[in-house]
Amino acid sequence: MRLLSFSVNNDSVRVGLLTDKGILDLATAYRIIYGDDSTPNWFNSMRSLLAGGDDAIQLVKKLEKKASTLGYSKPLYYSPSEINFKPPVPDARKILCVAANYVSHGKELTIKVPEKPYFFGKYPNTLIGHEENILIPKTSNKIDYEIELAVIIGKRGKYIPKERAEEYIAGYTVFNDISFRDKQFPPGWPQQLNPYGQNWILGKSLDTAAPCGPYLVTKDEVGNPYPLRLTLKVNGEVRQDGTTDDMFHKIGNLIEYISDGLTLEPGDIIATGTPAGVAAAGKEYLKHNDVIEAEIERVGLLRNKVVNEQ
Repeated sequence: MRLLSFSVNNDSVRVGLLTDKGILDLATAYRIIYGDDSTPNWFNSMRSLLAGGDDAIQLVKKLEKKASTLGYSKPLYYSPSEINFKPPVPDARKILCVAANYVSHGKELTIKVPEKPYFFGKYPNTLIGHEENILIPKTSNKIDYEIELAVIIGKRGKYIPKERAEEYIAGYTVFNDISFRDKQFPPGWPQQLNPYGQNWILGKSLDTAAPCGPYLVTKDEVGNPYPLRLTLKVNGEVRQDGTTDDMFHKIGNLIEYISDGLTLEPGDIIATGTPAGVAAAGKEYLKHNDVIEAEIERVGLLRNKVVNEQ
């Protein structure tokens, strides 16, 4: 299944399902099919849907089947061109990102992939969806891109062994870890190291720094995440081209490591690292009116335009 969060004419955010007929508005489908104005809380948000577990997913499947037999169009179905895509989980409580997890990326930056995963966080203000704009801040001019496969957690858990990690995965989405390198790296880096390290917050968590989507693709539809091809283009030029086989710490290890004392909840996002080809390794930084297309095999294509902040 391909689930999404969306709005129509930028009104309240809805939860939907991509079908052969278009994007099915799940809350509306429930009201029409069951004649009940009190729709389940599962359809209030993607986090609520994921928290509903298998019961919620089974209801989504029933709605898809029943809705396909009806003669309704809008407000039951919408075409992708009629909606505003939102991040799959617009109110994710945790956005956990792994630094230097692809061997090729470590090599291009002349840094060693850490023996244990190195995580940093982003905040909800960074999240934007497919076709939404990435802002170039007024005080930064080294804006970088990083295509990543993101895992979306589907079940609450803590101290999760890697052998059981898949049980806690709802699905995957495309994630672009936007970075502000002139804020992230201290002056003189890497020759001169700041005793406090990189500035992870200003370098990674300014507004619009986490485009993701368009869909949450359930794990059964994606199948084995190794290898999946990741390609990022800027204005049609290929900048990054790699596969998930290049991950040093695989997804199970990442979930085991980060859940050691930290409770993962439905809707949490884990971005798993990026392959070689980033601007910081010698390519051109992003500029006003650039269009980024980040595509992952079997997961989807995420498109965002870069614009100067007004």
